[in-house]
This record gives sequence, structure tokens and C-alpha cells, in this order.
Amino acid sequence: MAATRNIVVLGAGVTGLTTALLLSQNPKNRVTIVAKHMPGDFDIEYASPWAGANYMPVSVRGTEAAASDRNTWPELDRLARDVPEAGIHYQETVIYARNRDIKDTTTGKWFAELLSTKPWFHDILPNFSVLPKDELPPGVDSGTRFISVCINVALYLPWLAGQCLKNGATLKRGIAKHILDAADLHASGKKADLVVNCTGLLASRLGGVEDKTVIPARGQIVLVRNEPGKMMTISGTDDGEEEVTYIMQRAAGGGTILGGCYQKGNWESQPDPNLALRIMKRSVELCPQLTNGKGIEALDVIRHGVGLRPLRIDGVRLEKERLQDVWIVHNYGHGGFGYQSSYGCAQTAIRLAEEALSSEGEDIKGLPRDLNVDI
Repeated sequence: MAATRNIVVLGAGVTGLTTALLLSQNPKNRVTIVAKHMPGDFDIEYASPWAGANYMPVSVRGTEAAASDRNTWPELDRLARDVPEAGIHYQETVIYARNRDIKDTTTGKWFAELLSTKPWFHDILPNFSVLPKDELPPGVDSGTRFISVCINVALYLPWLAGQCLKNGATLKRGIAKHILDAADLHASGKKADLVVNCTGLLASRLGGVEDKTVIPARGQIVLVRNEPGKMMTISGTDDGEEEVTYIMQRAAGGGTILGGCYQKGNWESQPDPNLALRIMKRSVELCPQLTNGKGIEALDVIRHGVGLRPLRIDGVRLEKERLQDVWIVHNYGHGGFGYQSSYGCAQTAIRLAEEALSSEGEDIKGLPRDLNVDI
């Protein structure tokens, strides 16, 4: 009988829970998820509950980030199709592009692949097509349409936690001031053989990591009861480079997210009422169906929210290292794409864990031997 391995996953956002879920599918692994914040909590340090969330890849063709996004789609597709309790549903998606935004604005550069009329994901998302000119609103130069998914994070995060528990993992509250402290927090009382660092924004302050290239990319949203009929975004706004417009309806009664902004380095946790007003105004202009043409007064607001995307300037950190006698696998820095890259990044993290703990060439239970990076 194979020896068991004690593993601590530090962090219970979408990245930590997805990584823990895949680790817990291997019966050799005894997984403990340790986190300051858990599903059900709302805290500015905890980004995952504030996310939309959806699958709209902005990763650049041919990169590791694009490979992670590509390898995440099959599981999100399966969950939307076969697992209604996960809180994921399909939505028609429309992307509008203005030529003046694409090269010269923060949002245009961030969305460059998404705005392309032939992005790398055109062959994996259903019903992808380029919009004819007569379907473009005034001021829009091009657009695409496809089927994607939107996630009700209030259902999905607890579902992920429940799946981990079903596989025998343990969830426990805990705070590690240093990455090596996490090794002493395994539920067995024994020292962990491996720690997986999924601390997101807190990686900037975690002892032994203190990654100063991790910064917040502040987002602000308005959650409403109105239904848009489709998921939408556009390449830019006339309200400043840091402001964006996106609309998505969460599954299973989760309401509709209106966004937003992308403010790098901004730690402000409270909603800006003036920004909220601009978000609502832009949203009803982009999608009159939200209020049947009645303007922002007809929006039925549930709440305003702010989330801090855990952006890493140098890109996602997916690597292993040995500190003293403990193996560490890092999986953090996903910015605004944590959900849509979650399974692909978790697969890579598990491969790194196996390299650290297992004999060379041993397969991981339930996962393909090679990631698909041909995009």
C-alpha cells in the first residue's frame, strides 16, 4: 500500500479550493485546507466572493496563461451541463470593440485577445461568430458572439468546499505568518510533506514569500435583480482608462453583476458612489434590456461591492521550491482570471507537487499526462 502524503493547501479562494479538490482525488493524499477566510465570508482580503465570475479569456495566444484557460474550459463546461448544484450556467456572450480603445487604453490592452475577431478560444467556445456590421451599435467597430458560462460564486465556492470534504479533505481556520508555519497546521497533527501556497493577494505579506510584485487591481461592481438576457462587455469607456463596462447574470438567482473598474495598486475597500453611478449609466446604455429602456432609475440594486483582484505583475507564480525540509508549491497571482484558469493552474500545481513528492514519471490519478498547450 502506497504511503500517504500530508499536504496543506494555504488559502480557500477558488484557486486553493480547486487545487485541494484535485489533490484530494488521489487517495494517497491527506489534504488539509487552512485559511483565514472561508466560503461564506466577505472580507476585502478575500477576492473570490466578489468575482463575477465568468469565462472570458484575456490571456494571450501561445502563453502558459492561455494553456491554463484552455484546460479549464472542459470542466466548467461539464459542470454547467451536468452539475446544476455547482451554480454555473451557459450564457450567450457579446463582445464589442472600438478601434480607438484597442491599442491606446488600459482596458484595450488588457482585453486585446478577447476583442480579437479570431481569438485563440474561437474553436472551443460554442457558436463563435463575428457580428455583422448591421448588428453593431453606434461607435462600435467590431464584435463577436459565443456561448460561455457565468458562475454564481455564492453557490460555487461552498460546492467546491463540499467536494473537498466528500473526498476526505479537512477545512480549518488558521493564519500562517510564515509559509513554513503552514506545515505545522495539518489536521493530523503531523508536519506536512508539502504546502501549496494559494494565498492570492496575501502572498505580498506572507513571511518566506513577501512577493512585492503582487498588487491589488481594484474592481467595483453593482449587483442588481434586473436581467440582461446576455453577457456583455466593451473595449473601453469615455470615463477614464481604469474604468470598464461588463454585464453578467449569475446562475441560479445570483443576480446580475454590473462592472466596473481595473485600478492597479488601489487598496480602497469602500464603494465610490460616483463610480457606481457611472457603472449603472454605462450598463443601461450598453444593454437597454436591463431596464426596458427606462434608465438607471429602474435598476433594482441588491448591493454595491468592491473586490481586490490579486494581480502579479510578473504573471501567475506556478513553481516549486524547497524551504528547509518542506516542499512548497506556489499557485497565486491570478488577477481577474482566477476562475477561468482555475483547473488548468491546479493541474500544473499538482504536477509540480508530484515532481516534488513522487518517483519520476508517476501519473497523477484522474488527470491527463500532458497539458494541452497547442493553442
